Amino acid sequence: ENAQPVALARGRDIIALGHNGNLTNSDILRRELADAGEQLLATTDSEAIAAMIARAPGSLFRAAGDVMQHLVGAYSAVVIGPGEVVAFRDPHGVRPLVLGRLDDGWCVASETCALDQIGATFERDVRPGEVVRLGPQGVESRQAVAPASRQMCVFEHIYFARPDSTIEGVSIWQARSRMGAELARTAPVAADLVVGLPDSGTPAAIGYSTESGIPYAEAVVRNRYVGRSFIQPDQHLRQQGVKLKFNPLRHVIKGKRLVVIDDSIVRGNTVHQVVKMLFDAGAAEVHLRISSPPVMWPCFYGIDMPDRAELIAATSTIQEIAEMSGATSLSYLTLDDVHRAIGKPASGFCGACFTGDYPIPIPDASVKLRFEPAR
Repeated sequence: ENAQPVALARGRDIIALGHNGNLTNSDILRRELADAGEQLLATTDSEAIAAMIARAPGSLFRAAGDVMQHLVGAYSAVVIGPGEVVAFRDPHGVRPLVLGRLDDGWCVASETCALDQIGATFERDVRPGEVVRLGPQGVESRQAVAPASRQMCVFEHIYFARPDSTIEGVSIWQARSRMGAELARTAPVAADLVVGLPDSGTPAAIGYSTESGIPYAEAVVRNRYVGRSFIQPDQHLRQQGVKLKFNPLRHVIKGKRLVVIDDSIVRGNTVHQVVKMLFDAGAAEVHLRISSPPVMWPCFYGIDMPDRAELIAATSTIQEIAEMSGATSLSYLTLDDVHRAIGKPASGFCGACFTGDYPIPIPDASVKLRFEPAR
């Protein structure tokens, strides 16, 4: 029931919705829908958005614009119905959304890499607060909600977006490579090899290697059939995911002092396993370098991060995290360095997971929807 796209009846028709982000008023919206007699089957805010559009009068284009007036939080969404595709983005522009052209047609996607893979040409970003309709007559646009202060999620540039995407003119691969170079300048160390934990740590590792002059080596192979370990629903599955996800190249690692680059440490449970894996493979030293600041606050805008009590950086110092991990040393990138690498000022980004400064009103943590089994 929670899988996307969300398909619902709208009159005699069927509409389907896909949504990237997270509403912070979903509990209120779902309660209002239930009071109005709407039969909700799932537990997601995406279902609430789809149900509201299904109930709204007029075309999908009009309905989406009207529904946007009631949504609070982060949302980049697309809805398809008979004869039209409608896409819309929250007024803060937290999540990316792009418009592309394909021969004599149009398309929308979360990232430009999707356009590349179908041979489409990037036309422009969908603007914050804008709704667009793709139909037989081309593209129609409406500014449904006035744009608010820009709050693009900085974690898209650090980890979430694909490295072959460009977000608002910034190459994700180049930004991550520059983050690695910043790490090399701010946290140098004597070592034999620079290793990126694949795949998200690779561009920063290459940047670290280039800036430091320490050779880059592929010393860990990633199983590409295993998903992201930090969003697994419980700790046992996260631990199993690490074992299945990475396999060290012992002949590369043995006897070497390693600089190991990763994008972030969230719960801190898997980093110990990674460090142990490298020492078991014969590493002489393991120096962890993280191309983001410590993650200290949960995200309410579309990234599945745990409650604050489960975030290791919220309860431990960097030295304590290093000791827990078993690493020889540990250093993080500062948020200023991250924005220097991106090439854009912090004022246009949300960095609440690092600072606790939430730009959009958030609910009490107790109402944040969680899909983990009860313990």
